[in-house]
Amino acid sequence: MENHNEWTKSGWRNHTALQQPNWPDPDKLDRVTRDLSLLPPLVFAGEIRTLKEMLAKASKGDAFLLQGGDCSEDFSQVTAPIIRETLKVLLQMAVVMTYAGGKPTIKVGRIAGQFAKPRSSDTEIVDGVELPSYRGDMVNKITPTLKDRTPNPKYMLKGYHMAASTLNLLRAFTRGGYATLHRVQAWNQEFVAQSPMGRSYDRLAEQIDQAIKFMNTIGIPTDIPQINQTQFFTSHEALLLPYEEALTRIDSTTGGWYDCSAHMLWIGERTRQVDGAHVAFLKGVLNPIGVKIGPDHDVDDVKRLIDALNPENEAGRLTLITRMGSDNIGTSLAPLLREAKKEGYRIVWSCDPMHANTYTSESGHKTRNFSDILKEIVNFFEIHWAEGTIPGGVHLEMTGKDVTECVGGARNIVSEELPNRYHTTCDPRLNAEQSLEVAFQIAEMIKH
Repeated sequence: MENHNEWTKSGWRNHTALQQPNWPDPDKLDRVTRDLSLLPPLVFAGEIRTLKEMLAKASKGDAFLLQGGDCSEDFSQVTAPIIRETLKVLLQMAVVMTYAGGKPTIKVGRIAGQFAKPRSSDTEIVDGVELPSYRGDMVNKITPTLKDRTPNPKYMLKGYHMAASTLNLLRAFTRGGYATLHRVQAWNQEFVAQSPMGRSYDRLAEQIDQAIKFMNTIGIPTDIPQINQTQFFTSHEALLLPYEEALTRIDSTTGGWYDCSAHMLWIGERTRQVDGAHVAFLKGVLNPIGVKIGPDHDVDDVKRLIDALNPENEAGRLTLITRMGSDNIGTSLAPLLREAKKEGYRIVWSCDPMHANTYTSESGHKTRNFSDILKEIVNFFEIHWAEGTIPGGVHLEMTGKDVTECVGGARNIVSEELPNRYHTTCDPRLNAEQSLEVAFQIAEMIKH
């Protein structure tokens, strides 16, 4: 790791920081970040180290990373039922992948901090009026008025409190009996239960139930944390650097710096410049880091990124999240894998089959086709097998709600149905049933 005498948590300010809001009042921003820096950490260094150890296993093929959740969290959606539904579908997917795939699944939510998003332009035209672009609830509001669209640093404080209450609930659910494998059948949502996916899930849940009963019968205790509790981690894109800096703390037990806003942070395709502020900041914190890599990447550039973010080649530190698109993955992924293998990089390779498969439907809705998503995942696995590298994870935008945002899947949502329940403020997400369908497909591939 870089010498900590050289790295400081504010050193990123000497580099170009892309995708930052144009905060109108620097003094107000400073006051907010000062307040944030005095608040308790959201996650703890020990938890972060545990995740890193688990990701080290994924880099060797001994575990699989399931990272999923909302495209861009919305303050109005931070409610107990919505958090529970998201957790529920992630637990269901993990159970399918662990039981049917035969490999431990690392559960990481895009949750409790995914409140900011990059935009292609600082402004947009709404009804003939030029306004600042909506950059997520932590920056401004989606309502198209100048007052609401003006970036307000106070929303970062609100984001912190929203993340804290989300984490509080997640901890209660994962430790307090809700996530026990004894309840595996109860996780099936009503609208999913009636579907082919729901029936497959029920059969699997029954098998798990029988396995637990069998353990009980022969005197193996099932009242143990491995069955009654689950480990669940949080992640978001580290986009707003003043927020991330304010939540970066020295761990009293090891003396290392940790960004305590989430267990894992990632750098997006638009902010991963080797000499940029996001890389300068994240290379000094000890969290596991993800980097999104699109089809137009330059292999040498990616190698420089790997060397900058993981100079010690530490397993579990770096996850490369490839987002190539179902049409491009065949030509784009293999050369990158070959080069990384030659260099001996210890990386978790994860597939984001969502971001490069977006298009606009006839109804004008941004959507993704379920078959493109599956095709990219299948190709991801097959290319890794062909290159002798390890497919280590998947990164999905999804929700526990019964939305109609991606076409296709077992119920075959068609584009005419998109307006029925199109609720996202950002990108189209898989609904619970489509997510479960992906999990069954992945389980088949993991078993390979």
